[in-house]
Amino acid sequence: MSTNGSLQRKLRMALVGGGQGAFIGRVHCTAAVLDNRAVLVAGALSSDPERAKASAPDYDIPPERAYGSWRELIERESQLPPEQRVDFISIATPNHTHFEIAKAAVEAGFNVLCDKPLTFNLAQAEELASVVDRQGVVFAVTHNYTGYPLVRQAREMILGGDLGEIQAIRSFYMQGWLRTRLENDHQKQAAWRTDPARAGAAGCYGDIGTHAFNLARYMTGLLPETVSSHLKIFAPGRKLDDYGHSVIRFENGCLGTVTASQISHGRENDLFIEIDGTKAALQWHQEEPNKLIVRRNGEPVHIYTRNPNAPYMTATAVASCRLPGGHPEAFFEAFANIYRSAFDDMVRRAADEPFERVNTIYPNVNDGVEGMYFIEQCVASSRQDGAWLPLRHPRARR
Repeated sequence: MSTNGSLQRKLRMALVGGGQGAFIGRVHCTAAVLDNRAVLVAGALSSDPERAKASAPDYDIPPERAYGSWRELIERESQLPPEQRVDFISIATPNHTHFEIAKAAVEAGFNVLCDKPLTFNLAQAEELASVVDRQGVVFAVTHNYTGYPLVRQAREMILGGDLGEIQAIRSFYMQGWLRTRLENDHQKQAAWRTDPARAGAAGCYGDIGTHAFNLARYMTGLLPETVSSHLKIFAPGRKLDDYGHSVIRFENGCLGTVTASQISHGRENDLFIEIDGTKAALQWHQEEPNKLIVRRNGEPVHIYTRNPNAPYMTATAVASCRLPGGHPEAFFEAFANIYRSAFDDMVRRAADEPFERVNTIYPNVNDGVEGMYFIEQCVASSRQDGAWLPLRHPRARR
């Protein structure tokens, strides 16, 4: 059995959501156990009690810990002795359920990993962050693209001054799967993402635009000042945006753009970012995550590959790799890096050791709040025909 620092056992995981027909719940489980530091022992896998219990064998969850609801899970697990109860709860459910589940889990003293966006609205996010502060638990938000080794490489290069002063950021997340109204065919993933009662104030922009914004913030560390947005519904009859574009002014005068689409033909999961500095520029594509392109005028194009043995790799990027160079690492491994970093802090908490709650390498509750503020201000700006609105939330950190 692997060890977790001073905690000589695997961390015990509970999963909320992820039942039959779901996608992201299986990703959470795979990522959490990838490094043999955790084991899934309990779950409330669906809002339907029968489906929740029927889904448990798919995860090898024993019947006595296959709960019919998340409330039952938190209540029953809280009653178990410390040597048996779960250490953390992963929330892989639609947006509108995050707040109630996460708040109850945190108040019960459990560490939490929660899908993004953090909550249904900003008020819920701010309240949840206050509860996390008060309880002192580990709380991570799965902006999983920050876990890619070359994203962390880019971050350290930028913060180390390799690109000079950052002057322009262009961040895109392009998909095409909602070109037609799949929600009318009761397609599960489309149905809740296009429903204001379950997704919140934004559709495409809340679902994937937040990832593009978070990636820009994570890579550069620049704090945003103001935003002007235009969100649009192109599929007739749809209730939430399926395309959007924002211009962001950052603290140092940098101009950034965030473009998100779910109606662009032929685009699958094309998250990419371009960053211009006074000394160099870089580009990274999520669909080719093991390459980082760096350009300088008068020089050949530099292609950094994910190679933990290469002298150009930073220590953090190397620590985020699991395979030698040339063996592709991708989505599951990046997701697992969020878990692995959060596990380190869970072990420290279990040992009553101090751990960082603000500037963590993994996205935390403050990043979740900032994501909700981004959604709220972009929606408000769009409703005012692109009016410039504030974008720096008090919880924003570099």
